[in-house]
Amino acid sequence: MSADGNSPAPTLSVQNVSRWYGNVVAVNDVSFSVGPGVTGLLGPNGAGKTTTLRMIYGATPPSSGSVRVFGLDVARETRAVRARLGVTLQENALIEALSPVENLRVFARYHLLSRAESEPRIEEILDFLELRSHAGVPVEKLSGGFKRRLAIGLSLVSRPELLILDEPTTGLDPAVRLSLWERVRELRAGGATVLLTTHYMDEAERLCDRIAILADGRVRAEGEPARLIRETLAPETLELELAPAEEERLLGDLARVPRLRSGRRLALYVEDAGALLGELRGRRGGGPDGHLLAIVRPTNLEDVFLRLTGTRLESGA
Repeated sequence: MSADGNSPAPTLSVQNVSRWYGNVVAVNDVSFSVGPGVTGLLGPNGAGKTTTLRMIYGATPPSSGSVRVFGLDVARETRAVRARLGVTLQENALIEALSPVENLRVFARYHLLSRAESEPRIEEILDFLELRSHAGVPVEKLSGGFKRRLAIGLSLVSRPELLILDEPTTGLDPAVRLSLWERVRELRAGGATVLLTTHYMDEAERLCDRIAILADGRVRAEGEPARLIRETLAPETLELELAPAEEERLLGDLARVPRLRSGRRLALYVEDAGALLGELRGRRGGGPDGHLLAIVRPTNLEDVFLRLTGTRLESGA
């Protein structure tokens, strides 16, 4: 995520940031930068993502290091930074008794927008997030999907220069997720800078221009999703339903093939998964296909995530 020598200064720069609570280290010497487009911040629960976001929007001061947004030190110029941010938290912060329009108006006043400024903006948001059909319905009567759209809408009222989305689609049905993905793509196409956290690897792979993967409070890898996949593992994956005892028998002489086991599921990372499958079926015997349950697929970001966040990837059985 670092800019090269010919690129403009990043929108967000996190430099050697740590945060600890007593003897507990939540974030440990994290560094990354974010420019225009969509950047994903990924990691398992407890990796330090939320603490990192809180330091970025000024809710939690870093114990060491610096966070700069638009070149401003967040710890020293918190109000100036927040005025240019939009933040959607994991939990919706909505006024349940009010309608979406009324919530948007309240938030516009919070940002000191005049009526002349806010009303056209609210109309844009209602259309952009497909909220118009429920614009006058009290929030307490809305579905989870509509509430999530409204939460994102509140973060867009001030036309933020940096939009932070903390797990924006968690718990939503697939149709609503796809709709919100399209909205994020439109924001990116319009030149927005978006920092996104998610537990959905397909979401990160489809939406993000660049990602950083955190584990145990540290950045384990960063870069474009396709490049991380290419540089971390072989391009193809062979998934097998195979007991550990039979793994030893079939793959004993293939000890250098990287693999990942989860229960009976065994994933092998190779250059040509189809060729390996044919070889293993021949070894197993028992019919034309060797009765071997298998899937051949491209290696994906989830494989890389598992490799880097503590799930055991080993060379050999």
